[in-house]
Amino acid sequence: MAKWGEGDPRWIVEERPDATNVNNWHWTEKNATPWSKERLHQLFKDFKIGNLKFLPKSNLFPWILAGQGEIECEVNAVDTCTGEATVNNRKGKLIFFYEWELVLKWSGRLLGNSKLSHKGKLTIPNLSEENELSDVEITVTIDESNDESETLKQFMYNVGRDKVRQQLGAYIRELKEEYSKNLILPKKGAEDSQQAVNANANAHSQEASNARNAAQKAASNTSLSSPKGSNSAVGCKLDVRTLSMTEEFRCRANDLYNVLTRSDMLTAFTRAPAKVDAVRGGEFALYGGTVLGKFEELVPEKKIQQSWRLKNWASGHYSNVVIELEETSSSTMMTLMQTGIPASEYDAMKTNWHRYYWHSIKQTFGFGSSISDAL
Repeated sequence: MAKWGEGDPRWIVEERPDATNVNNWHWTEKNATPWSKERLHQLFKDFKIGNLKFLPKSNLFPWILAGQGEIECEVNAVDTCTGEATVNNRKGKLIFFYEWELVLKWSGRLLGNSKLSHKGKLTIPNLSEENELSDVEITVTIDESNDESETLKQFMYNVGRDKVRQQLGAYIRELKEEYSKNLILPKKGAEDSQQAVNANANAHSQEASNARNAAQKAASNTSLSSPKGSNSAVGCKLDVRTLSMTEEFRCRANDLYNVLTRSDMLTAFTRAPAKVDAVRGGEFALYGGTVLGKFEELVPEKKIQQSWRLKNWASGHYSNVVIELEETSSSTMMTLMQTGIPASEYDAMKTNWHRYYWHSIKQTFGFGSSISDAL
């Protein structure tokens, strides 16, 4: 074996008591999974989201801000936490890997109304070093849908998600601070060693600072207007837009609800195989798999909420579709709101909803005009 000062320095082993990873050449790894799970549980244990009275005025909640009530929400605990985190040292450079899927339990109350507690879940499908903190997808759901719980859900969507991102930023920062310690061993020569350790520590301190700043930036962008969409494509930011439209159908709300949720009726107006499991969490595939998604919420005759995408969109990216039905004395008014549409698809999306959904439904089932209109 070569002795110190002779031969290729990459293969030299210093004469030191531990004889371990001299000059930090070899790959070393630390398992940060147990620490991460414990810390994530701590960060989201009884985490207060806040109270609406601290927020600026908004047209979304005029009755609350007028003094008839206040919103109080919190994340109660981590329901499920699956994934892993590791820290690697290679050639004196620290590399952090983490990938988590989290489900958080939350609850809220309207203090000025019934004061009943409403519960729901926050789902974070992919917290990873590959994604910017501001791009982390967070889905908000409620256990039971009613007027109060929908108001609380909207608050959690517009305000709570950014507060949760702050906590995720704290986890990332603390992970880097905790595992930057003692993973890089000293090289031969105390002065050079200390300089190398200090330089590495400063570099990762800067990374931690950047993570903290990203979390603060996300919080500062909190808005009570509906967001333009979620960017869940890994490793890139997607330019997205929001589409809203209203259409009148000459039928009962129940008839239109069935058309949009029953596989036989979907097959009829799309003129293509349709696979539909119309329950919360159930998946659907239309037009032979060109349109894919999942039902997030179903209120018969009233509301359909879906995670919705086209097959050719960026991997993992879903838009959010909310269809609301309001029956009148002679017809049903349908309102659609779709957020998270890739900007390049916006014009085609608007045209296709009219052509392949609303026009086709009216043509197939005769919902375009009443008998009296035809006479």
